[in-house]
Amino acid sequence: MDFTQLQYIIKIAEENNITKAAEKLFMSQSALNQQLLKLEKELGTQLFRRSRTNWGLTEAGRIYVEGAKAVLQIKRETYNQIYDVAKVQKGQLIIGLTPGRGLTMFTAIYPRLHLTFPNLHIVPIEMRVRQQQQALARDELDISFITLANEHKTNDNYITLDREELLIAVPAGHPLSFKAAPPGKPYTVIDINELRYEPFVLMDKNSTLRAICDKIFERAGFIPNVLFETNNTSSITAMVESTFCCGIMPKYYISKDSRKLTCFALDYHPTWEVAIAYRKGSYLSEGAKEFIRLAQEYWKNVS
Repeated sequence: MDFTQLQYIIKIAEENNITKAAEKLFMSQSALNQQLLKLEKELGTQLFRRSRTNWGLTEAGRIYVEGAKAVLQIKRETYNQIYDVAKVQKGQLIIGLTPGRGLTMFTAIYPRLHLTFPNLHIVPIEMRVRQQQQALARDELDISFITLANEHKTNDNYITLDREELLIAVPAGHPLSFKAAPPGKPYTVIDINELRYEPFVLMDKNSTLRAICDKIFERAGFIPNVLFETNNTSSITAMVESTFCCGIMPKYYISKDSRKLTCFALDYHPTWEVAIAYRKGSYLSEGAKEFIRLAQEYWKNVS
């Protein structure tokens, strides 16, 4: 079986365009097209509906791509198991990372992982949580670093690294700031209804954090005045510190030394999980296990 040919067809399907696929594969369009035509002649049917802007899969193409991905996944897991048995510390580890803290964690633990597994090909990919869950389901990731509430979990395996409280943040000069607890003391609990007429900066609607925030407002009985939506949690901190609005954010993004914002807790202390996920039934290589161990150690020190 020609594994390279499988990768060629998958890439054309991903890009929906043979020219873009060829560029990503660092080969000429004519060479890639010859590979495709050869395969279609062998199968006796077309795999793609050709057009100038869109190469959509035919039904036969869909079946081929699904099978190709399954074959490559079996190959990767088989090779990883053999490498582990042979103790050669090779193979490939594809890791999904959330933007922001995921990359920060990865850069902190990668040197130690590389020192233990110098020949392991590690592929970090920065993706949103739901994108990672979809990629896990398609066998495109080996492990996934994500943040989510329990109700957002899929049928994958989850290892909790930390459980993090979500806090209300207001600019330091806000009239409610006088209610805040002194530094080092537990956060003062407030009723979010006291901020019902204030503008808020929130994560965009595709984020797991936004889904939790929406439930917080639903529970409080009002629709927030959303001044700004962002896809970067750090932007919430920056916007609140700039005195433009209020926000809801995880403790991780709140600097202990910040004098530009004030934080409060909610009476029921909503939380979400910082976790590692991997597909149920999949093989965890020794490299993946070491990454998880290092991640657990990292979050134990960060928390």
